[in-house]
Amino acid sequence: MLDMIMGSAVAKCAITDLAIQWVGWALASALKTEKFYDLAGSGTFILLAHLSRVWGGTGHFRQNVQTGLVTAWGLRLGTFLFLRILKEGQDRRFDNVRDSPGTFFVYWTMQALWVFITLLPTLSLNSERRDEPLGPRDYIGWGIWGLGFATEAIADRQKWNFRSDPDNAGKFIHHGLWAYSRHPNYLGEILQWSGLFLSASSVMRGPQYLTVVSPLFVWFLLRHVSGIPILEKQTMKKWGSDPAYQNYIKNTPLLWPFPKFKGE
Repeated sequence: MLDMIMGSAVAKCAITDLAIQWVGWALASALKTEKFYDLAGSGTFILLAHLSRVWGGTGHFRQNVQTGLVTAWGLRLGTFLFLRILKEGQDRRFDNVRDSPGTFFVYWTMQALWVFITLLPTLSLNSERRDEPLGPRDYIGWGIWGLGFATEAIADRQKWNFRSDPDNAGKFIHHGLWAYSRHPNYLGEILQWSGLFLSASSVMRGPQYLTVVSPLFVWFLLRHVSGIPILEKQTMKKWGSDPAYQNYIKNTPLLWPFPKFKGE
């Protein structure tokens, strides 16, 4: 009976997720804009976290904290990305995409997949009627999430301030957290979802542990697909011949801020 309850809530979340992204695609395609793409994604995270808790029918303390942390993440990142695209006018990821409904559809469908896989530990936790006393995994997990949240927020703010200064036009940021990692915002993102999985694992059993795919998926996506590879290619094209940038690459780890991970 427990598996049926969990499966039902998770399935309803999957259907809701897909419906939201497809409606978003229809509107974005008609308007030929990507301006609310990221906002729709983060908003779906928040909505599904709360719906899964309601459909789960329990509301244990751990579930409430988990839902709150997802909400805090979504509100901060969604607002930041929306303000950024309003300021810049467009997102280069969507060049040659916004005018192609078919390709645009793939992007919105992939966002649905990203939301669902990343949120799996939270959906699993919120759909679980069984509870366990708070323990080390919860506190360590929430601590890792807090470290990741602060890292991402600070890195985003530092880069925003840097790019807002006319004196920095045509320059690359290499101070603050960006002096320890070339992509500290992505490091923060990975830490947050890793922490949420760790806390959620406190009540996991059997197949539920497979939701570890969430932090692994986030890491793989950012490290090998849509995050770091694209940005590294763009920055190399822009500053690759600059000795200062070559020195920055040589002395600054790609992601994890430890010398032994250089070139990771």
